[in-house]
Amino acid sequence: MRRQGCPLCEGDGGLVVARTSRFRVVRVVEGEEASRFPAFYRLIWNDHVAEFSDLPVTDRHACMDAVTEIERSLRSLLAPAKVNLASLGNVVPHLHWHVIARFAADSHFPAPVWAAPQREGAPLRLDLAAVDAAIAQRLDDKAST
Repeated sequence: MRRQGCPLCEGDGGLVVARTSRFRVVRVVEGEEASRFPAFYRLIWNDHVAEFSDLPVTDRHACMDAVTEIERSLRSLLAPAKVNLASLGNVVPHLHWHVIARFAADSHFPAPVWAAPQREGAPLRLDLAAVDAAIAQRLDDKAST
């Protein structure tokens, strides 16, 4: 079910890395978030629901299994200092999870990505195409089992 006026119902929300019947995974590629945190991914639920608890139990499990696979991909390929997980939805009340690889050299570390910058961030050389492919493969493998 889509909701008119919801940006996550009306658009993909980023570069689509994987798409299933329940959700899509995107990498944020535009705006300040993308420039400061290049390995910033979102899992966006396809149907318009506001809260995680709105999902039936099987969908909740599928959602968190996918978030876990995104995190595993980031950890194995990028070796970040930390991976941040968040589901806020205060501005856009459409269920989505932020999965963000954090590095000691990023402009905000160790503060949250939504806090004030701590310093000028160092440029990061990341093979995000490989991360995108790994996430897609992990989710495809998970769907096959």
